[in-house]
Amino acid sequence: MHIIQQLLFILCSGIAVFFFAKKVAEIRRNINLGRDEDITDNPSARWKNMILLALGQKKMFKRPVAAFLHLAVYAGFIIINLEILEIFLDGILGKHRLFAPMLGNLYPFLIGFFEVLAVLVLTACVIFLIRRNILKLRRLNMPELNGWPKSDANIILTTEIILMGLFLTMNTIDLVLQSRGVEHYTQTASFWITGNFTWLYSNLSTATLIGIERTCWWLHILGIFLFLNYLPFSKHLHIILAFPNAYYGKLIPQGEIKNMPDIQNEVLYMMEPDKAPPATDAQPEHHRFGAKDIQDLSWKNLLDAYSCTECGRCTAVCPANMTGKKLSPRKIMMDTRDRMEEVGKNIDVNKTFQDDGKSLLNDYITTEELRACTTCQACVEACPVSIDPLSIITQLRRNLVMEDSNAPQEWNMMFGNIENNMAPWKFSPDDRDKWVEELAG
Repeated sequence: MHIIQQLLFILCSGIAVFFFAKKVAEIRRNINLGRDEDITDNPSARWKNMILLALGQKKMFKRPVAAFLHLAVYAGFIIINLEILEIFLDGILGKHRLFAPMLGNLYPFLIGFFEVLAVLVLTACVIFLIRRNILKLRRLNMPELNGWPKSDANIILTTEIILMGLFLTMNTIDLVLQSRGVEHYTQTASFWITGNFTWLYSNLSTATLIGIERTCWWLHILGIFLFLNYLPFSKHLHIILAFPNAYYGKLIPQGEIKNMPDIQNEVLYMMEPDKAPPATDAQPEHHRFGAKDIQDLSWKNLLDAYSCTECGRCTAVCPANMTGKKLSPRKIMMDTRDRMEEVGKNIDVNKTFQDDGKSLLNDYITTEELRACTTCQACVEACPVSIDPLSIITQLRRNLVMEDSNAPQEWNMMFGNIENNMAPWKFSPDDRDKWVEELAG
């Protein structure tokens, strides 16, 4: 019987790992659809960012209560994986509590610590469900979250509650079976949490307890395998991608936006014509200004989209959103990810991308949203994992203005003044110092 269980476990493990690896490869392919961008400077600062932001969750603590609850779930997820390692090896080798004899008195201490984390995770997830579905916090119930995104969050939280419940139930019954000297159940000292609840199962028969314990064990590990394969389809992929995204995050001052060399040169030649290259008959090759679709964005922009936690902190601090405008930086990231997934499916079907008549600009993100942005950088500052919605917004807006000549009348007046007068104001350069003469007179 043990051999059959081992073979079944190995089969389930292999299937779970295969499909997870397949989806990860697709996501990597989608991210690489973006333009190349060299982000290898200052590695020491980048490692520091990753440790503080992704591991230490530095920005989360601007909201201490939510930060503590999130830290409990995060720490539980990371640390309890050590317990999952034991379950995984037990399943492959046909053992039970493989590490118990090796670790001696340290083993019940570790399991007890894991149980405390499990209770914290369970409690935090219940509170998060209440915040989302009963208290209905504004940033967790905005229009862009209607439908699947809201269901996704609830599914993940409910799954974590079930997994922690199975873990605690399994440990409690295990202790009862140990006390009865049942073969295969390794003797350990009592555990910190579940050791106090063995009385709940003391009246059940040994056969019944073994059946419940084994059922919990299998449901727990199969739940982990399902969670592993659900993760790449969920916003909770940020559990993994937060680390590289924080490492490759923006190091330049927050107010600095990357200029376009071609446009800088045009302005330079207008101001100093003698520096312009000699005219030739050959027309320079035209390349797209700004971005219209995901292929025009950089791979870091696309990594940002997959790393988005949909927490809404960016939208909560966006002044445009606060004043009722349609712009939501969170939606910008969600739309970019949705478009990537659509392009990826197109490639899966056709082997290479076939024009589907759609683009990120207009079909997913509207002109109205882009024009509402004040480029204040509040969304960039608020993001816990160094996502930069503003970079995508400015590139799409550049395409609107420079490729489609689509700008409000007020902007066009300013552009005309800059072109003719080399300043945003409607004054000739020769008249610019007249106000000084008036003061002197």
